[in-house]
Amino acid sequence: MSFEAWTVFALFWVVFVTTPGPNAVNCISNGMNLGFPRAMIGVLAILTQATLFLVLSALGVTALIAASPTGFFIAKLIGAGFLIWMGVRGWINATRPVKADPKPAHHVYLHALAIATINPKSVAGYLAAFSQFVQPDVPVIDQMAYIMPTALIITTLSYTMFTVLGVIMGRAALGAVFNVWVRRVMATCFIVYGVLLGTSATPQPRG
Repeated sequence: MSFEAWTVFALFWVVFVTTPGPNAVNCISNGMNLGFPRAMIGVLAILTQATLFLVLSALGVTALIAASPTGFFIAKLIGAGFLIWMGVRGWINATRPVKADPKPAHHVYLHALAIATINPKSVAGYLAAFSQFVQPDVPVIDQMAYIMPTALIITTLSYTMFTVLGVIMGRAALGAVFNVWVRRVMATCFIVYGVLLGTSATPQPRG
């Protein structure tokens, strides 16, 4: 991969992972409710999903999924339904006090992994990255030596930033009314993302 191609890919990835989405909302929510150390377990789950999707993309699996209208449609509906359910549950629970007992680490991890994985936006993003920036005349394994570290480092920095933002918001939300409305905004974001994903068009590979 040339330096120019790597630069373009890196800039694309920065935009991809810093644009607020379900992962960002979950990181902010975790930071608000769990504190920084435990909330970073959610970031670890996102990195797990990113590593898996990078490998699958290199193998062409995400392109295959996106090329199948039925498969993508089913994945899209599952992801949209999950996000909407998360939003509705978050709205209902917004007026309830946050439990003092922290969630088990495995719950935080699996919850974040589910949000990151059951999300058609991820398929579209990884498909775009590998259809536009990977050079067909260069072995994919050689390009992955540059793509994988770049993507994972940028992903780590981005979602750590969202987690820190959540921690700051959590400390600032001292008033009960303000805390309720912040949590309802987070819940609304999940619902909006779910509706947008459910009505999004199937991404098409570029030749």
